[in-house]
Amino acid sequence: MTENNQENQINQPVSEDTHLGEEPNVKERNLTANPGDRIADESQSVEEKGQQLAVDDVPDITGDRITVPTYFVVDEPNGEKKALHHVKDAEEISDVIRQARVDENGNRIW
Repeated sequence: MTENNQENQINQPVSEDTHLGEEPNVKERNLTANPGDRIADESQSVEEKGQQLAVDDVPDITGDRITVPTYFVVDEPNGEKKALHHVKDAEEISDVIRQARVDENGNRIW
């Protein structure tokens, strides 16, 4: 700016820009809808993951009380068990459900 323009500047008080520094990420700010949506930092066994609940005994849109596991434990074709996170692995969970079949007795066949 030229000297003349600087003289004509009006310096108004404004609040400090809080977005200048690095902002905390979603995990640091605890922005998940349910505590069960969070994925633990430390390694966990499939059994430990299978015991975690994302939502426990809360009403759904119909008023029915529901419990939702954080991880869905599924059997892999090689016989191993795999824990799928209900948010992060939702697409894979949908694929597994589509593969499920039920026989005439209501038993699930994979």
